[in-house]
Amino acid sequence: MTTSTTAGTRTAKFDVGSFIKKYAIIGILLLFVILLSILTKGTFLGPQNLINVIRQVAAIGIIATGMTFVIIIKGIDLSVGSIVAVSAVVSTSLAQTPQASVIMYPGLQLPVIVAVFAGLLCGALLGLINGSLVAGFNIAPFIATLGMMTAARGLALIYSAGRPISRLSPEFNFIGQGDFLFIPVPIWILAIVAVGAHVALNFTRFGRHTYAIGGNEQAARVSGIHLNKVKVGIFALSGLLAGLAGIVLAARIGSGNPQLGTGIELDAITAAVIGGTSFNGGVGTIWGTVVGALIIGIINNGLDLLGVSPFLQQVVKGAIIVLAIIIDERKNR
Repeated sequence: MTTSTTAGTRTAKFDVGSFIKKYAIIGILLLFVILLSILTKGTFLGPQNLINVIRQVAAIGIIATGMTFVIIIKGIDLSVGSIVAVSAVVSTSLAQTPQASVIMYPGLQLPVIVAVFAGLLCGALLGLINGSLVAGFNIAPFIATLGMMTAARGLALIYSAGRPISRLSPEFNFIGQGDFLFIPVPIWILAIVAVGAHVALNFTRFGRHTYAIGGNEQAARVSGIHLNKVKVGIFALSGLLAGLAGIVLAARIGSGNPQLGTGIELDAITAAVIGGTSFNGGVGTIWGTVVGALIIGIINNGLDLLGVSPFLQQVVKGAIIVLAIIIDERKNR
């Protein structure tokens, strides 16, 4: 009887520990909310401020969702910020109004869906190139996407002649500035992307193969998984979602800037790692990544409300990245 009771207690303790380990990120999020609400004397909890936080987080969350797939297979995608810029300038060039002072394509008036599709296509194609370099030429993801980061930014600057593309149609701006059922459109887009990615990662063959490759690539190969196809698909997905984020960001500010997305790859990586995605591969959840993106957005907003210098904010972000990696390494040990 005593042995049975002891075993039951051990099991219960294990379950509690596992639960805390799995959902600790929620507690961290709530801790930041409480702390910032106290430090800002309630300003942080203002309804409009909270909506702004989530609206700003949408782009990071969308990119971080694709980054989660990449990190699960022990990869990294440094090019997403530059892909954001390419998608932004291409889509906005097809969404200008006739009143714009500098029109990329005079006399060309297209439905907004065409501009959106063009931006998504650019993102997917650049991601496909990344995947082909990694899978087809066996180039390390860090090197392949580092090269794409530089090349894609150059493409954005060349295409736009280094100038922002402004005076966009109201229909296009609605994607980043509009509301649907009293909820900002970017939040709807993030929710749809997150739910779709969660289903793909947990209930499809593609998702199972993603986890398998990240867990043990050799075992995945022996079991018959086509590694190259899955890797190319994952990087194409990352590029596609970066393209979508570029459209959302451009629509939110009403301009396609070739410098858009600079440094956003760091926020996306941080969000994924804070959310529990492991650099050691085979571990990661979409809901954790979304919570991680919320934490990043809350920290950014809170530091702004507190009047912290933008330069110091960069130091804080860097410290968070290092801390998240240290925690990840200790957890895996």
